[in-house]
Amino acid sequence: MSKRIIPLIMCGGAGTRLWPSSREGRPKQFLPLFGPRSTFQDTILRISDPALFDRPIVITSEAYRFMVREQLAEIDSDADILLEPARRDSGPAIAAGAAFAITRDKDAIVLALAADHVVRDVPAFVAACRAGLVEADNGHIVTFGVTPERPAVEYGYISPGDALSGDVKRVAKFVEKPDLPTATRYVEAGYLWNSGNFMFRASTLLDEYRGVDADSVATISKAVAQAGRDLGFFTLDADAFKQARAISVDYAVMEKTTRAAVVPVSCGWSDVGSWLAVWELSNKDADGNAAQGLAVFEDSRNCNVASDGPVVALEGVDDLVVVATQDAVLVSRQKDANNLKRLVAKLKVAAPGVTTDHLKTHRQVKRLVVKAGERMSLQMHHHRSEHWIIVRGTARVTLDDTIRMMQENESIYIPIGVSHRLENPGKIPLELIEVQTGSYLGEDDIVRIEDDYKRT
Repeated sequence: MSKRIIPLIMCGGAGTRLWPSSREGRPKQFLPLFGPRSTFQDTILRISDPALFDRPIVITSEAYRFMVREQLAEIDSDADILLEPARRDSGPAIAAGAAFAITRDKDAIVLALAADHVVRDVPAFVAACRAGLVEADNGHIVTFGVTPERPAVEYGYISPGDALSGDVKRVAKFVEKPDLPTATRYVEAGYLWNSGNFMFRASTLLDEYRGVDADSVATISKAVAQAGRDLGFFTLDADAFKQARAISVDYAVMEKTTRAAVVPVSCGWSDVGSWLAVWELSNKDADGNAAQGLAVFEDSRNCNVASDGPVVALEGVDDLVVVATQDAVLVSRQKDANNLKRLVAKLKVAAPGVTTDHLKTHRQVKRLVVKAGERMSLQMHHHRSEHWIIVRGTARVTLDDTIRMMQENESIYIPIGVSHRLENPGKIPLELIEVQTGSYLGEDDIVRIEDDYKRT
């Protein structure tokens, strides 16, 4: 088998630009914005070909670790999950992922991807990864330059330079987000959007980072070397990691390195950085209106509605975004997407609760103990899923017609409606953490099919 790429999925952002659907407690990468799956799940599925990609690494925060586990289980996937003790921007996150990848393979090639991006043409994306792999293996830090669909002001740009191999070129320069006239000139001159996704040999990235901030690389490497294990997660050492300078990888490495390369790609990419971007990616009616949830339009054009319950009716308006949740409503002009960040900053002062959590958070964590030789009832639930993490002992888990043996630090996901049973076939007590997630978590949602204690 040829060299495989280790995907590194950055999954710790707060996603405030899609408020009120996206909040710090459940940010946009975990939301089903364009169908049944979240952008995080779609990102994982894009890098699931075992012929090209190795087991992924996900770097996230303590707050999101069970969301990550659940969403991986829902698509029958798994990953090594690193927990950041504090947000330090993309530079330290990518460096930590690179240092961890080296513990798996000293010559690791890493593909760093944001968890909240959309790619509509997956084969084109995979082809770009194959093209970039050669130069990444040759010691270049390869970025993915998206062929512009319009003169966008919300993205940075890349000027391609001399050819390296195939379609891959050196980076002549990176430029910041421009105004509209400048963006128009960039597009005409053949510049590419900077997607913020990168491929590199892990050792190369760390060497280049070390050349501009050796102290941060040292303390990040220490945080990885001293990482602990907690319920199957890797916990970066907090004292060491917090000493790293908070900085984006663009400023820390990409704008300073002489090894930057770019592979052009046209794959229907978006960073979904605003409700305008959601509207651009959504299906629309003949008048340009898009809706997620129940919405009715009369004499209205180019509007975007997202509702998780209330019916939204628009009459005689153009260019509006309306987002309705159980505890907040946003009404804004589509083209003024950049103002939302300032609005959320004001809300954090006036009504901080609506920026952090949704009205209802249906999550419950329990610690369970099953004595040696005993078993729980065979049961199922109509309103919740469960995630079990074995802390101590051995478990025999029944899921419908399958039986699986599990050991310490292993975990399993039980979807809604699946019959399940937990047994302790060992000689010591079985201890586990149970994370329940769903619309209702009451004990009367336990449907017992078989029970040794006659509670059916």
